[in-house]
Amino acid sequence: MAERTPKKAVASKPAPATSAKPELADVRAEIDGIDQQIQALIAERAKWAHQVGKAKGKLAAAVDYYRPEREAQVLRRVVDRNHGPLGDETLVRVFREIMSACLAQQEPLKIGYLGPEGTFSQQAAHKHFGHSAKGLPLASIEEVFQEVAAKHADFGVVPVENSGQGTIQSTLDMFLTSPLMICGEVELRVHQHLLSRTGRIEDVERVYSHSLSLAQCGAWLRQHLPHVEKIAVSSNAEAARRARNADDAAAIAGESAGLVYGLKAIAGPIEDRSDNTTRFLVLGRELFPSSGHDRTSLLIFIRDKPGALYGVLEPLARRGISMNRIESRPAHGALWQYAFFIDVAGHVDESPLRDALADIEASAGDARILGSYPVAVL
Repeated sequence: MAERTPKKAVASKPAPATSAKPELADVRAEIDGIDQQIQALIAERAKWAHQVGKAKGKLAAAVDYYRPEREAQVLRRVVDRNHGPLGDETLVRVFREIMSACLAQQEPLKIGYLGPEGTFSQQAAHKHFGHSAKGLPLASIEEVFQEVAAKHADFGVVPVENSGQGTIQSTLDMFLTSPLMICGEVELRVHQHLLSRTGRIEDVERVYSHSLSLAQCGAWLRQHLPHVEKIAVSSNAEAARRARNADDAAAIAGESAGLVYGLKAIAGPIEDRSDNTTRFLVLGRELFPSSGHDRTSLLIFIRDKPGALYGVLEPLARRGISMNRIESRPAHGALWQYAFFIDVAGHVDESPLRDALADIEASAGDARILGSYPVAVL
């Protein structure tokens, strides 16, 4: 069958500036014409995306076509061009889905995340990779690392810190032994809801949720359900799965988990902080080029000597490099020795960070680059 050539988009008429009441049929006809142009342009974009695959030659798998730095650049341009009326977040979401669908023409990416279905980790995976990627729900953060390392998943998405409750230590500990790289980050606004089978708060005798979510909703629970039993489970989706089996149980989880497990909303959002946000890391197996606005994560093992930490931080300060986060964890295999996780601005292949790292490696016992990756776009 001959390949169809996309129709050239015809510029739509500008919206009338007059205050006169428009004819509804005329407005709908104009919208229909614009929809046709949008569809034709999306089809044309998909064909050009397919040409990218041809230009790269025959590659092994879908993961070989994915370029996070390129996607970040595209999305930043979407934000820069936007003058309304739709918000930046809405347009970024639309373009993310278009790119996801175009990439899936080769083969859908396989994305491991902390399951089961309905978790905030799944939402973060959708936000970063779009709904055309294939999600692989896994039982633990450790399993996400393992499946990506074994190439059963192309990438993984794991939580690393919450704006109110701090760092997820189990994620940091995995980097002490894992060979994986960080190739992206996702910031997800987290809204917690109280869900149950009956939808009545008076029926609730016990509440299931992840320990971090219980903490995020601590004040609300003390005020509204001071005497109920609070039970920590592996994920909020697992909490919803358990709550669907009894009328006297409830779960704290996202709305999506309620839809997946057929629960009714009792109350929400119930998080104590209105800015409740969780940061997720995207795990991969390689380091990608600079996107122009990047963050680098370092793992530094410091020699036991006076001024050792200063020797790591001073080269950053001297070159004006912003440090976003520093966290210490016990180093495996060395009693009372510590590893420092440090996030800094910049890409490892570019100055001034490249020059600072040369000085750091001279003073530290061991310095490992966990990844240089685009700063989250909305």
